[in-house]
Amino acid sequence: MGVLDGKVAIVTGSNRGIGRGIARGFARAGASLALAARDAALLGEAADEFRELGAEVAAIPTDVTDEGAVDALIDGTLERFGQLDVLVNNAGVAEHAPLVEMSLEAWQRTIDVNLTGPFLCARAALRVMAAAGRGRIINVASISSQRVRPSSASYSASKFGLWGLTQVIALEGRAHGVSCSCLNPGNTWVERRSGTPRREDEEPMMTVDELATAAVTMAAMPDHVNMLEATVLPVGQPFIGRG
Repeated sequence: MGVLDGKVAIVTGSNRGIGRGIARGFARAGASLALAARDAALLGEAADEFRELGAEVAAIPTDVTDEGAVDALIDGTLERFGQLDVLVNNAGVAEHAPLVEMSLEAWQRTIDVNLTGPFLCARAALRVMAAAGRGRIINVASISSQRVRPSSASYSASKFGLWGLTQVIALEGRAHGVSCSCLNPGNTWVERRSGTPRREDEEPMMTVDELATAAVTMAAMPDHVNMLEATVLPVGQPFIGRG
């Protein structure tokens, strides 16, 4: 028996990185999955992996910045599974440049994916969950929603905004039995880092599977309980006192 047996979850950005790790954790915990991401080929690979773990999986290529595509994701999930219990808003991008050098296009792209995407997905999911009288939305932000670094204007702004959006969703969902949480990961080893040799002075990392345990815990809370916020990071990563 898994702690998510009988649950149906949408995980965006689930074809790689943190999203794939969270989806893998959900699959191991017994959830059925609707996987959403833009790269259909990688999405198919992820779906095959999770089916081998015993999960029921629907792979639905989706651009979370496209309102019609998001509505199709929700509709496709309901058509396949008949319910929606958990939405994990994970899809995201990072644009790094000093503020004076950041282009408007880079700024807008980050805000569109990291903030407008979760808004569209949460809005569509909340309508379904409110009608059902229950549900849970988990927004994957970052420790950058609380502590910023140089050259992260668009990324940090989007993640601060996501924490604000989380609180609004939690407030407005309360009357309908819908909860919303914010998961703030610290340094996490993902595929895009694999081509860069680690430096001796580099900050410590955790794996996507280690982070996923927190997401599974959030998703497995009883309906009347919410873990509003969780910050998960390697013990040795500078955070408290960082400036």
